[in-house]
Amino acid sequence: MKITRVETLVLNLPMLIDAATPMMAGRPRTSIDMLLVRIDTDAGVSGWGEAFGHRVFPATRAAIDTLLGPMVVGRDATQIQAINDDLQRTLHGVGRNGPTIYALSGLDIALWDIAGKVAGLPLYRLLGGGARADLPAYASLLRYGTADAVKHYTAQALARGYRHVKLHEITVPEVKAARDVAGAGIPIMVDTNCPWTVAQAVEMAQRLAPFDLTWLEEPVWPPENLAGLAEVRTRGGIPTAAGENYGTVWEFRRACEAGAISYAQPSVTKIGGVTEMRRVITVAETLGVQVIPHSAYFGPGLLASIHCIAAMAGEGWVERFYCDFAENPLGDAIHPDKRGRIAVPQGPGLGVDPDPQVVAKLRTS
Repeated sequence: MKITRVETLVLNLPMLIDAATPMMAGRPRTSIDMLLVRIDTDAGVSGWGEAFGHRVFPATRAAIDTLLGPMVVGRDATQIQAINDDLQRTLHGVGRNGPTIYALSGLDIALWDIAGKVAGLPLYRLLGGGARADLPAYASLLRYGTADAVKHYTAQALARGYRHVKLHEITVPEVKAARDVAGAGIPIMVDTNCPWTVAQAVEMAQRLAPFDLTWLEEPVWPPENLAGLAEVRTRGGIPTAAGENYGTVWEFRRACEAGAISYAQPSVTKIGGVTEMRRVITVAETLGVQVIPHSAYFGPGLLASIHCIAAMAGEGWVERFYCDFAENPLGDAIHPDKRGRIAVPQGPGLGVDPDPQVVAKLRTS
């Protein structure tokens, strides 16, 4: 079964916003960009992937269209690990992080979708997981910057059934606001997106300690400072989480061995796809670090994350970026139920293909 075509499609999903406008990368964010990857084969089976998009999709798309995509056309679509390894070796001189690895991720996810379709199995079963209908999702709130907005969105998420909430705030009043609304029984996590020096991060962790956080995510700049992150973990008094900015399993291995992280957060659209995600899960579990993947997306990348988590031995959490849309290409598959649990798709491969009419409507290029 030969790969005959690799196509990239960019979608823009306008957000429905009922209160404060969220901030991403320091700017108001009213829509989400999605970079889809479609791989066709001479057997008539097509697979869908997603490469990390958001604000960097032009670079990722260029890496697929001009470098990696042409290299896989003509190859056997069933040789997923060999393709992944060969492409990683090709990327050695370009860099195995950032848009090049994001590009590889999209291709790899699409190939696993094809593999599941050919086998007639949902991806999580193909990966060796037992039957599982759903998983707990946590509401990953965006950054709002005011206590009132955090109170609003925390209360809304809880009313929708979520039993776990993550914030993207960097000051104490907003974190306190979430805890005040949630009460003592709801796990709260805080993702700070690498804002502080080690000393600042330790100080902030100590100030945040009264709010009983499950983890403090990426508190140190730069994210490569594993010794600094380990110091925050030791002195700050809060478990640390990181990994969405790591490009390969080797970076996770170094983080685990350095004692830098309590929770490993590989991102399937950024780490090299399902193939590399499985390697990360194996290494982290071997070294005693819990894996809770990062999944700030709404297409095949979210589905692939669900399947990878469903294939794990224990019941992991699914990050659900807290955005509402009038339309999205996967329909109800991205929505948790009223118990805060998200369905594990049971169809072959990823289980749900993007709706072609919605794709055509939301496609920008």
